Amino acid sequence: MTDVHAPEPPLFPVGPYSVEEAPDGQLRGAWIDELEVAPARLRAAVGGASGRALDTAYRNWTIRQIVHHVADSHLNSYVRFKLALTEDRPTIKPYDESRWSDLPDAQRADVELSLRLLDALHGRWIYLLRALAPEAFDRSFYHPGTGEVMPLWRAVGYYAWHARHHTAQVEWVRAHKLRARDRG
Repeated sequence: MTDVHAPEPPLFPVGPYSVEEAPDGQLRGAWIDELEVAPARLRAAVGGASGRALDTAYRNWTIRQIVHHVADSHLNSYVRFKLALTEDRPTIKPYDESRWSDLPDAQRADVELSLRLLDALHGRWIYLLRALAPEAFDRSFYHPGTGEVMPLWRAVGYYAWHARHHTAQVEWVRAHKLRARDRG
């Protein structure tokens, strides 16, 4: 559904991700804190929306697809962390997030399934991250899709941004498209 009264959604509602140099412990800790509260923030952004509201689009994905994407993406990231911590610079398996968003579960499943998955996943992930020695964040994996070696400290920062980015997309839809539709 397109609302002719809503402005065009920004590409990066929280700004683009910018790669930081290796952070100090305080910044890394702030990123981990942000990952810890990310599931609750996304749940609050969804705020009990159902049916038609969940199927309202932000650019090319609906709220429903965004929620399922965050779960898919963060699940992949957790596995990549575990691989990087147990293998020497493993080559990870990329996936086509657009094609995943076209699958039936991303198109139609209740978002509560992914919200519960994020609660449990982030619980484990945060436990792991807080238990690591600072030098463990220098371990890395190789991403063959981008040709980049990704140190874990950068991945922590990226996924903190990723959660913030997609939560802001849901908030934008709720503020601009759903309110405009309710007024019209």
